[in-house]
Amino acid sequence: MKLISYDIIIRPIITEKSSRMMEENWYTFEVHSMANKIQIRNAVEEIFKVKVKKVNTINMRPKPKRMGAFKGKTRSWKKAMVSLAAGQRIEFFEGASI
Repeated sequence: MKLISYDIIIRPIITEKSSRMMEENWYTFEVHSMANKIQIRNAVEEIFKVKVKKVNTINMRPKPKRMGAFKGKTRSWKKAMVSLAAGQRIEFFEGASI
């Protein structure tokens, strides 16, 4: 399946933990579930014009949820944590806060 860069990176993840990780040059994204680490690296480098050092991925499993008598699950999705080379920053995240 051929994915373009803007299909691979779905959205940034901005939480307390990811905000702390940004100080150490790690950025977190929700990515397409079929994307591999090489595609994620190329997409981040192309979109944000930075040099990626390392990519870690996690498949987030659905969690059971309940609304009254109705049972269901949250959706499953893929998370990527991207480490940038020293001196690199993504300006998109600079004003982000919780």
